[in-house]
Amino acid sequence: MNELHLSASTAAREAQQLRYARRIAACLSQNAEGLDGDIAERLRFARERALERARALRTDPAAVGRTRGGAAILGAGWWLKLASVLPFVVLLAGLVLIQQSQTRAQISTAAEVDAALLSDDVPPAAYSDAGFIEFLKTPPRE
Repeated sequence: MNELHLSASTAAREAQQLRYARRIAACLSQNAEGLDGDIAERLRFARERALERARALRTDPAAVGRTRGGAAILGAGWWLKLASVLPFVVLLAGLVLIQQSQTRAQISTAAEVDAALLSDDVPPAAYSDAGFIEFLKTPPRE
């Protein structure tokens, strides 16, 4: 009894979809004469592709979402997941590289200051002076 009810509701739904599709086709056909040649050609091509997909669906119900080459359009599986995660991975890698670059720049700057302090003649009083940072920033006298 339940199977009979399901098949009747499925048949009614398919009939309703068919009526709706015919109404849309009729409206499109009425207004097709006023279109430019380019638009009409694109619509013709799209109609041919839709008919080709419909034929493929009738012969192979598992062909939903596949193109002629067999590549999945809908439900792409792990390719879609990879494509959605890839920008995040690239962003994260970029941030890590920027952080490493900044750390190297800070280390290089500190090494230059240390080398300048160790190689230059620094008076002993400079180490206790509050303006020692200013002394380091001034260019050396030649």
